[in-house]
Amino acid sequence: MEDKIKSGYLYDFYGELLTDHQRRIYELSIIEDLSLSEIADSLSISRQGVHDTIKRCNHILNDYEARLHLVEKFMNIKEDVIKIDNLTSKGEANELMTEISHLSKKILEEL
Repeated sequence: MEDKIKSGYLYDFYGELLTDHQRRIYELSIIEDLSLSEIADSLSISRQGVHDTIKRCNHILNDYEARLHLVEKFMNIKEDVIKIDNLTSKGEANELMTEISHLSKKILEEL
């Protein structure tokens, strides 16, 4: 998984566990895709401080994932639901397959 996408998922699952300051810096970096200099200027802190905070956040978020595996479980479920959806799209158009297809699409939308 691409680093930015993985960081986004980690933040989605565990971001609330960061401090407000860490969360703000991480959002500016990952979600708004600002450079270290842009973040430093907007928050009136050093570029090195921004870098250290982002590095610390990455470590914290990866540590949570290593312990809880929520992103991994989410990705596995999403992959399985996509497989179900693909199988039902190719199958016979009976009522059961239609219902399975409907449910898999609903689950995918919620993920």
